[in-house]
Amino acid sequence: MNHQTRLQALSTFLKAQRMKIVPQSVGIPTGTRRRTPGLRREEVAQLAGVSHTWYTWLEQGRDIKVSTSVLDAVSSALQLTPDERKYLFALALEAGTSIHHPGESLPETTEISPSLRRILYELRSCPTIISDRHCQIVGWNEAASHVFMDFEQIPYDERNMISLLFMRKEFRRLAVNWEHFVSGFLAIFRAYYGQYVEDEWYQKFLTRMKELHPDFSRLWEQSAVSASPEVVIEFRHAKAGKMLFHLTSLQVHGSIDLRCSIYTPASDSTTETKLKQLMDKGISSSN
Repeated sequence: MNHQTRLQALSTFLKAQRMKIVPQSVGIPTGTRRRTPGLRREEVAQLAGVSHTWYTWLEQGRDIKVSTSVLDAVSSALQLTPDERKYLFALALEAGTSIHHPGESLPETTEISPSLRRILYELRSCPTIISDRHCQIVGWNEAASHVFMDFEQIPYDERNMISLLFMRKEFRRLAVNWEHFVSGFLAIFRAYYGQYVEDEWYQKFLTRMKELHPDFSRLWEQSAVSASPEVVIEFRHAKAGKMLFHLTSLQVHGSIDLRCSIYTPASDSTTETKLKQLMDKGISSSN
């Protein structure tokens, strides 16, 4: 992302995090004159031990000098998680945590290793999707095809998980709480966004998504930052009915930043039995 875009992303993030904090949780009484939720700028500055003016400039996205020690203090004041802290540092210092060179792009297609293919096969009772740092789907198993859709029928350049979540009606119908479903993937995407701050692809993609999908902007601004969110998802499959899965996201270390998103059937449900029936009958989510 370019310099100004990075500063704007930093500004938006700081404002959103400030608004999330309940004043009483940090020992600040609400009083009767407080009109907005969360903390005021001067309160964050006080908690971080920095000047009100400096923090205001930081949150406004001005081009000012920052240090790691001051960012640590701001992180503590805003009660940031480790992933959110990494995101703040990446935007404020204009340096991602991964080795990435400007202009470096991902290959047009990605071949996953034989070991990953074996993992996909062994996880036959767990719908599993492998994606790259752009959330481009590069691998999946049979269970994923039955629960979600037959990704083989989608051209590779259109096989982006974030885009599909907003574009395909299959996903909107499948998830009982579609926004909750989307939030997990947006949290991962935002973590990548901060990690690869020099990759212009992200800003182009975000601009296109905001233009094409009116509800994307709101969900993107509300999204958390998490490299490995663990959430429970409830699906309403057209043929199997109610299905409950625990989503676990695992990073695959290697020359290409890949991720396994594994949907494990809830142990206290009939999801695994229903999934086996779907696979035995050869029924996909779109049938």
